[in-house]
Amino acid sequence: MKRSVIDILDLTPAELEELLATALDIIDNPEKYAHACAGKKLATLFFEPSTRTRLSFEAAMHELGGAVLSVTDAASSSASKGESVSDTAKVVSCYADIIAMRHPKEGAALVAARAASIPVINAGDGGHCHPTQTLADLLTIRRQKGAFSGLTIGLCGDLKFGRTVHSLINAMARYENNRFVLISPDELKLPSYVKKDVLAERGIPYEQTTSLEDAMPQLDVLYMTRVQKERFFNEEDYLRLKDSYILDMAKLKNAKDDLCIMHPLPRVNEIAVEVDDDPRACYFKQVLNGKYMRMALILKLLKEAAQ
Repeated sequence: MKRSVIDILDLTPAELEELLATALDIIDNPEKYAHACAGKKLATLFFEPSTRTRLSFEAAMHELGGAVLSVTDAASSSASKGESVSDTAKVVSCYADIIAMRHPKEGAALVAARAASIPVINAGDGGHCHPTQTLADLLTIRRQKGAFSGLTIGLCGDLKFGRTVHSLINAMARYENNRFVLISPDELKLPSYVKKDVLAERGIPYEQTTSLEDAMPQLDVLYMTRVQKERFFNEEDYLRLKDSYILDMAKLKNAKDDLCIMHPLPRVNEIAVEVDDDPRACYFKQVLNGKYMRMALILKLLKEAAQ
């Protein structure tokens, strides 16, 4: 039965645990999975620039023994001729067994999933959500903190357009006794619908602040994000806000010894390079964890499609 993953909420908590268990087994026993997708093809349709996510999906499929078909630029695809997302999905379904798709328009992945005859994985749709980044985040939190409950999670930077932030809040809101500290300039606050429909609806405590330094001592997880130039309509606003938060060693002096510092990357200058050598820096571990979780998700969706 064909099934797609467009939003992190498409996966139940039990399914998340299943994916985490598979990813951890892949880490421990890579040879066991080396031919798991032999004869299968992944199509990566990326209509927006990407390095980590696209290469992560492609590395995941190669390490499972499968093959990859790639579109890395809208200008080099039939989208430049006016082909609809729906038609593209139908065409690619004739060539591949599963699709990973990134698109600048919110909802594009859902349109593709409804049209395709094979599973579609949303690799980011505009400012909406980015479920496989959240899978990478969850595996990182599990490996660093051991659990998903009882955590104070700081989200810093662009909380308005940050699809990774929206997906992570949706995921972590399902677990008990978590609280959020929302750190951003007033112009980039978390959208009111996320606060209302996710946090307030579930009675999850949160606070909003413009000060990273004031929030730091209480945090178990700090999720840094870049201010995204591509989401702004005018450069003046971007230039005014782009350096709102820069994490350096001075700002970490009051942080917990076991703080988990995360970032979906790419980083511009919101985390100083000096932080990279701190044992609390987990953002490059996050990148590797993303590959393992994408391997687990590809396996799961292909297995279900074959049933």
